[in-house]
Amino acid sequence: MSKVLLIDDDIELVGMFQEYLEQEGFEVRTAHDGEAGAAAALSGLYAIAVLDVMMPRMNGLETLRRIRAHSRMPILMLTARGDDTDRIVGLELGADDYVAKPCTPRELTARIRAILRRTLGTPMDAGGAQPLSVGQLTMWPEQRRATWAGTALELTSTEFNLLEVLARNAGKPVSKNTLSEQGLGRPMARFDRNIDVHLSSLRHKLGTIADGRSCLQTVYRLGYQLIKE
Repeated sequence: MSKVLLIDDDIELVGMFQEYLEQEGFEVRTAHDGEAGAAAALSGLYAIAVLDVMMPRMNGLETLRRIRAHSRMPILMLTARGDDTDRIVGLELGADDYVAKPCTPRELTARIRAILRRTLGTPMDAGGAQPLSVGQLTMWPEQRRATWAGTALELTSTEFNLLEVLARNAGKPVSKNTLSEQGLGRPMARFDRNIDVHLSSLRHKLGTIADGRSCLQTVYRLGYQLIKE
C-alpha cells in the first residue's frame, strides 16, 4: 500500500481528500502546518507528499525547500488556480508536479497515481538490469539511479522520468507533449511550463559534451533532444 502524506492547513479539505484516497486503497496521514509537514516527510515513511503552498508558520515553498535539502521523495504541490509565480517557483525548487485548487479528490488521486506509477512501477522498457547509457550518462531505471561521468546525479522523481524518456530517444527530438505523457503521466495543458522548468533544472545538473555545449538541446518547434556523443 502506498503511503501518502497530505500537508495542508484546510482541515475540511484534507479530510475529504483523505477519505477519498483511503477508499482508493492508499494509507494517508496528515499534517496541518509546514513545520510538522516537513518533519513527517523526512521520516522516510511516505511514498509521496501533497503540499499546499499557503500555510501558517512555514509556507509550502519553504517547506518544499526544507524537504528537498534532505530528500528526493516525490512532491505534488497544491497551488491557487492561475498563480503562475508560485507554480514556477515550486517547480524550480524541486516539486514534481502541481494541481491547481480547487480540485476534485478524483483529480488529485489520478495525479498521485501518475507520479507513483513512474516512481515505483516498472521501467518504460523492461530490459532486465542492463543500464541505459548515452555518452557519459548512465541510468539504472530499476534502481532509479543515474550518474554522469561516474558521479551520482541528484534528480527528483520527475527529472529522472524525463531524462529516461530523452535517453531512450537519444539523438532524436522528443516533443513536450510526449515528455509530459511519459514523464509526468498526463497530457500537457495549454501554457503549461512544467516541462521547460524541469528541463532547465536538468541542464544545470548534467555535464557538457566535448565541444562544451549542454548535452540537452532545445530543437525549435520539435521539443528537446539528448545529444549522442
